[in-house]
Amino acid sequence: MPHSAPIPFNKPHLTGREAANIDVAHGMGHLSGDGHFTRLCSAWLEATTGAKKALLTHSCTAALEMAAFLAGIQPGDEVIMPSYTFVSTANAFVLRGGVPVFIDIRPDTLNLDEGLVEQAVTPRTRAIVPVHYAGVACEMDPILAIGRKHGLMVVEDAAQGILSAYRGKPLGSLGDLGAFSFHETKNIICGEGGALLVRNPALVERAEIIREKGTNRARFFRGEIDKYTWVDVGSSYLPGEIVTAFLWAQIEEAHSITRRRLRIWDRYHAAFESAERSGRLRRPVVPAHCTHNAHMYYLVLADLDDRTRFIASLRNRGIHCVFHYVPLHSSPAGRERGRAHGDLPVTLDRADRLVRLPLWLGLEAHQDRVIDEILAVLRD
Repeated sequence: MPHSAPIPFNKPHLTGREAANIDVAHGMGHLSGDGHFTRLCSAWLEATTGAKKALLTHSCTAALEMAAFLAGIQPGDEVIMPSYTFVSTANAFVLRGGVPVFIDIRPDTLNLDEGLVEQAVTPRTRAIVPVHYAGVACEMDPILAIGRKHGLMVVEDAAQGILSAYRGKPLGSLGDLGAFSFHETKNIICGEGGALLVRNPALVERAEIIREKGTNRARFFRGEIDKYTWVDVGSSYLPGEIVTAFLWAQIEEAHSITRRRLRIWDRYHAAFESAERSGRLRRPVVPAHCTHNAHMYYLVLADLDDRTRFIASLRNRGIHCVFHYVPLHSSPAGRERGRAHGDLPVTLDRADRLVRLPLWLGLEAHQDRVIDEILAVLRD
């Protein structure tokens, strides 16, 4: 029989100051984009990551679409990325006529296999898109080296990576461009939201133009020109001030939120150590040179049938666990609009075996129950 109080997979966290910030934004008489709270959030992102410019967007998808514009993607241009990622990673470039070239992932971190990147480069390749899965960094040094060698733009899909680092350097600010997500399932949230981080100063002005419907409005508001006009392609990628006022309340507690999530992650990791030693499952791997943000905790089970039984058994016990991506190269649109480089055996294997556990602030009071139920299911 299910327990009386089901434990959800995700529960959005509130700091308690979101509504007050929205009231302040309304009192300022400015609810469209690029107001007081947008400036606060952008300044924090720049200071925290070291990016030359942080531009808030209405989603991480929007940030990736801007990146595709800035990468100059034309019809037929190829973009190397993992297949084990969310659809936006590919869609952003497909919208510009790009062709995703899907490569396999590493069996340890589930990040794109840097050893396969250069093999996938062709004369049509224009960009590499490493995706930092679970907030654990890809091996960026070799990826950046390949980008420099072949003149390719490196766009970090750091949707899950805020406050994570690679060899002490913040994710999102290592490539030419980086994209964050503030979706309600992420660590720092505003319902729907994102940010584009620009490391390359040469890209800043055009990024501002693309974000502002193809106009030079940002320069106008800085007093650099006496009127603004349409100068390039673009769209409306700004979030409103209600969204960024909410986000600022989260950002002010970003480090404490991360510390709490890490404690939950560490508790899971210790609880399942013996099950991993016995060969029952595999726990997440975080390389020593990577600092992660506890975005998610997952287990890799024996096979698809094992995972299916595991998820169903826990649901019957009131614990909601989920699997993750369907590999893009095996999806209908992925087969039509992209191509796989090789057979991608690790991607296919992990997509069948991975299960994500509940991880949200407030779970602390229920985590013993979650762990006990999981261990009971594993024993069964």
